[in-house]
Amino acid sequence: MNRQELVNLIKEKQSYLCVGLDTDVQKIPKHLLSHADPVFAFNKAIIDATKDLCVAYKINTAFYESMGMRGWESLQRTIEYIPSGIFTIADAKRGDIGNTSTQYAKTFFETYKFDSVTVAPYMGKDSVTPFLQFSEKWAILLGLTSNEGSQDFQMQQIGDEFLFEKVLKAGMEWGTPENLMFVVGATQSSQLGYIRKLVPDHFFLVPGVGAQGGSLEEISLQAMNKDCGLLVNASRAIIYAGNGEDFATDARRIAKQYQVEMAGYLNKMVATV
Repeated sequence: MNRQELVNLIKEKQSYLCVGLDTDVQKIPKHLLSHADPVFAFNKAIIDATKDLCVAYKINTAFYESMGMRGWESLQRTIEYIPSGIFTIADAKRGDIGNTSTQYAKTFFETYKFDSVTVAPYMGKDSVTPFLQFSEKWAILLGLTSNEGSQDFQMQQIGDEFLFEKVLKAGMEWGTPENLMFVVGATQSSQLGYIRKLVPDHFFLVPGVGAQGGSLEEISLQAMNKDCGLLVNASRAIIYAGNGEDFATDARRIAKQYQVEMAGYLNKMVATV
């Protein structure tokens, strides 16, 4: 999916919601455990319930890799079931020397046909650029994350700027707004406005809304740009909204709340342009 298609999708659905399919087999409703593939059965129901309300699905590969071959089969079934025209994210946080990164990119872009993959930039340019060589595919670079440990390195002062600022500036040199996004955590609300000024055109993938306490209002008011420029991810708050046989209905209810709120912010953006 290219940038204009993503922007059009956001406008059409009045949503910039990304649903995180971080599916833990120990947390899904018990009645699904009798299925041959409980994880896929759960994901299928969530997708059916939310596909008209979101513009993206993010699959955290750790929840699938931990189950070995069965997990990879569940992942493949899930990515194949997601309707075409919805943006897909492999939250894999890969990044290695160039030839290895090329293989990672082929894994997620060619074998599994994701639109994007999250990339860890610690090893530098040659670990990132292989992900940027694929047409209409995206690298989503870890910028300033929402976890407590982000203070350990990302918020360390180096000269007159923080390490995360150096990562953002370098990323803008390596990629373009057409093939590179940044992860910016929702719980880093004090930095969002500043980061948007520093990075005016690139899309942000923003985790941390819902279970982690990030504010959708703050994110939207501080970090939205003329094309929206946001994919706001909610995982646990949506997919585990209920644990009974009507869990998908509960998931839809929460997703709808996000979508309605997002539509309001999008309309405000249009009014001010």
